[in-house]
Amino acid sequence: MIREKFLNQDQRQELEQITRRPSENHGVARRANAILLLDDGLNCEAVAKVLYADDDTVRTWYKHYISGGFDELETFDWKGGKSYLTKVQEVELTDFLDRVLHRDTNIIRAHIRKKYGQWYSKSGCIKLMDRLGFDYKPPKRIPAQADEDKQSKFIENYKQLQASLPEDEAIYFADAVHPEHQSKPAYGWIKRGEKVALKSSTGRKRVNIHGAVNLENFHSPFVESVTVDADSTIALLRKIEAANPTKTAIHVFLDNARYHHAKAVKKWLKSTNSRIKLIFLPAYAPHLNPIERLWGVMHKYVTHNKFYETYNEFAEAILEFFEHTVPGQWRDFRDRVTDNFRVISFQDFRVLE
Repeated sequence: MIREKFLNQDQRQELEQITRRPSENHGVARRANAILLLDDGLNCEAVAKVLYADDDTVRTWYKHYISGGFDELETFDWKGGKSYLTKVQEVELTDFLDRVLHRDTNIIRAHIRKKYGQWYSKSGCIKLMDRLGFDYKPPKRIPAQADEDKQSKFIENYKQLQASLPEDEAIYFADAVHPEHQSKPAYGWIKRGEKVALKSSTGRKRVNIHGAVNLENFHSPFVESVTVDADSTIALLRKIEAANPTKTAIHVFLDNARYHHAKAVKKWLKSTNSRIKLIFLPAYAPHLNPIERLWGVMHKYVTHNKFYETYNEFAEAILEFFEHTVPGQWRDFRDRVTDNFRVISFQDFRVLE
């Protein structure tokens, strides 16, 4: 049995703060504990001491439980508080919110006031929306021309190719990216009350990268060019082929950009007896190209919350990422650049018209 005190004052203060931390799930559990302890025969002062609360708080929990049961104990003073609406009205309101995407709480508040005669403040309405299961976020963008059948067929064919790929063959995914010399603010943890700014660049020049990635070993050849065109496509395919001298076939997946279909590219493949086999993604399906995810990693490492005074500094940082960061740190982000494909279906969403 532990008989002696083993916590100093700072340690006790830290632990007491944790017990009072205003997490909703934790708070509801403490209230339930209090009711159980009261039912076991402890008085409010004793329960308050056990739970590191004050006895008035315990009495308040008890009163709410007696008046409304667990539902009252769970909802009062938390997100949305105690609703001014009945359960039937909440169902009607949810249906109203489901039919139309409302961007402004003023419209919702006006609807509640007109239909149910209840007045909600802006903050109260936000809490109500949260409690009803609504989040404030933008809808997903889905290409109107996306073809679900073609996506499914592509994924099936890719899995078959991958499963039966001989050791002397390889798979690459290729695409182009055009990062602009401009500061890109991104979310980050900022101390409350502190104002943080990111200097804005004045230029609009872009770095044109035509690149590819092998998900097996993360080999990522790339070409920096003035423009992305048939010549940069051929240059990239040359690099891929030169880096794989022992491969009898190299399957390169890419999108349907005009320069990928250029006559010059077809002529080069034929005239050189190239080992490259081009496979085109379904139209309007960039999510089926893992290199798009590599571009996202590049932005996180290089452009987000970073200021480059000159274009040359910006371009050097981009090239540094592909030349050194990818080959040196690819294990750090390989879980984010994957071929975990899925079909994007309109049936998975409520589509806005």
